[in-house]
Amino acid sequence: MSRPAALPRSVPGRFRRRGTAGPPSLALGPPRLLRSAGFRFAVLFAAMFACAAIALVAVLWWATAGALDRQTDVAIRADAIALAERWREAGNAGLAEAIEERLAVDVENEAIYLMMEADGMRRIAGNLDAWPKALQGTGPWFRTRVLHDGLPVDARLHRLDLPGLRLLVGRDEAERTELRRLLTEGVVWASGAVVLFALVGAWLIRHALQARMRPAFTTTAAIAGGDLSSRVALAGNGDEFDRLAQTLNIMLDRIGTLMEGVRGVSDAIAHDLRTPIARARAKLEDALATSEDEESLRATVEQGIADLDGISRIFQALLRIAEAEAGARRAAFAPLDLVHVLADAAEIYEATAEAHGQRLDTDLPETLPLVGDRDLLLQAVANLLDNAIKFTPAGGRVQLAAVATASRIEVTVADDGPGLAPEDRAHAGERFFRADKARATPGSGLGLSLVRAVAYLHGGDLALEDAVPGREPPGLRVAIRLPLG
Repeated sequence: MSRPAALPRSVPGRFRRRGTAGPPSLALGPPRLLRSAGFRFAVLFAAMFACAAIALVAVLWWATAGALDRQTDVAIRADAIALAERWREAGNAGLAEAIEERLAVDVENEAIYLMMEADGMRRIAGNLDAWPKALQGTGPWFRTRVLHDGLPVDARLHRLDLPGLRLLVGRDEAERTELRRLLTEGVVWASGAVVLFALVGAWLIRHALQARMRPAFTTTAAIAGGDLSSRVALAGNGDEFDRLAQTLNIMLDRIGTLMEGVRGVSDAIAHDLRTPIARARAKLEDALATSEDEESLRATVEQGIADLDGISRIFQALLRIAEAEAGARRAAFAPLDLVHVLADAAEIYEATAEAHGQRLDTDLPETLPLVGDRDLLLQAVANLLDNAIKFTPAGGRVQLAAVATASRIEVTVADDGPGLAPEDRAHAGERFFRADKARATPGSGLGLSLVRAVAYLHGGDLALEDAVPGREPPGLRVAIRLPLG
């Protein structure tokens, strides 16, 4: 079925010549380890895992060994304060009595006390024989080794100076030291396990990433090798990798469609344009050879110019289709009211319909706000109206309608013509395609190609169906469906 290429108007265009180059080299082998994204993700995982493990160990240490140390310090401080208070109440004798009472009830044998005169010459009470040498001139809190019950042990001590006295209060840390040693060994072993698990996890992540990316890499390598039918296999998980694969496949399908279109255009130009060019050339040569007067020569030249204008319009339509498919006209998008565009198109073609004995009806809402290219939308609707008028018999009706739903705008053009066979509708948007019924009518087969390209540029699509199903002839209803917003 023939579709008009465009309204007769000149469109400035420019052919840009691009340099060609051979395909870039493709490294088919896996990337080096340090350049591998999988390796970097694996290292990131290992670092995060190690940091989390270190934080866990630090919290565990603070909650065990640290808590024991703090409890010991609290107990020693409380005991020292209580003894100082006892000294204030009962003097030296009361303090010595209090120390002996505490030692008598110390079942675990952890308490350490030493009460001496200020000069350090005489021991008054306690379970240490002498003042530790390491404590000379130190602060109030310290750790050192002392002889406790004849055995050297680690002790936490607090020094308290009273008038004429020196008091030492502490706790035996032998058990806590052993617990701390066990905790340290556990931390070391846990750290080794953390490193092992981090390395294993990093290897698994790198292997998983490589496995999930391998189908995409294999497909792109096959396409680079010339197999344009290759597609990325889906794992069926519906995750980000499957979404990426679906997007790549849609892109490859689009590229395949464009490549087929380029091949089809090349073949169509070679066949369809060769005839009018040869005909124009033959007419001009014949006019030069046989024309007997200026009037006949002028008529022949004018006919040749008309033929060449038709060829120029075809190329202009091809350029507009290419611009729309490449998105080059997206920069011209602006807010508009589509009703005004449709009304202008109906006004242009109303007289043409009347000249063919037809009726052009419109069913338009008050407003249809849209963001798009006004000129391209007007050209698309004009192509549909021109087509409908061309194939509608005298006395028939052409209808232009538009409706807005919650999600899209639908512009339809329906006619009373012969319609389009279902097997031809799939090819109706291809360049230079003409159905068998339309080969006797003038046209280039580019009209619906431009309409479809404009619809795709605006994020919509094109639908063809019978205007009145079951009627003979059924007519044709063409709908441009555009998304809102």
